[in-house]
Amino acid sequence: MPDQVTGSGSEPADGPIADEYAPIEPVEVERVFTGRVWNLRRDTVEYGDGRIVREYVDHTGAVAVLALDDDDRAFLIQQYRHPVRTRDWEIPAGLLDIDGEPPLEAAQRELAEEADLEADDWSVLTEFYNSPGGSDEALRIYLARGLRPTAEPFPREAEEADMQTRWVPLDELVEAVLARRVQNAALVIAALAASASRAAGWATLAPADAPWPAHPKLGRRTE
Repeated sequence: MPDQVTGSGSEPADGPIADEYAPIEPVEVERVFTGRVWNLRRDTVEYGDGRIVREYVDHTGAVAVLALDDDDRAFLIQQYRHPVRTRDWEIPAGLLDIDGEPPLEAAQRELAEEADLEADDWSVLTEFYNSPGGSDEALRIYLARGLRPTAEPFPREAEEADMQTRWVPLDELVEAVLARRVQNAALVIAALAASASRAAGWATLAPADAPWPAHPKLGRRTE
């Protein structure tokens, strides 16, 4: 068996691979730009033998919902996204922009607002950082099952006014991801995570109210 090839840097710790929390507080913080939804921040950090300056989007974080019906079909929406000039296929999602609103309640609200759906069964499917080199956005994806329509449809405007909806079998959705026909990050990650979790008998799911220590603003780091 050939020797293991390693890159530069220190040797990793033994055990399961996991991100390592590194609570390095900035010595200087500047708000470079204040936007309608989020801001641009510049941090100066002491790192190694000197200082580094990094600018990034100061984000509230977000939640998304993979809603599966009894036939393992996922509810998708198609919505115009101006930065990429694309009507992409997505799962219901939204910002954690209501002060004090728990992530689960935000996910339930977004499912009702974007899909006119409620769910009896909620679990945490997965979490990720959307672009950790340029944003502190953390996104949690919930799996929602036991679906039923809301009592009243939600009024929609702007990009949501003309959005399309579709129920897509999970296996078909995974095929679309692997064929690169869909590009939305939350949709891609949700589809692959759900497919893998289903193959494991859904044993990877976490309770809907599980702690979220990886969220830079909501998390409560203890290690």
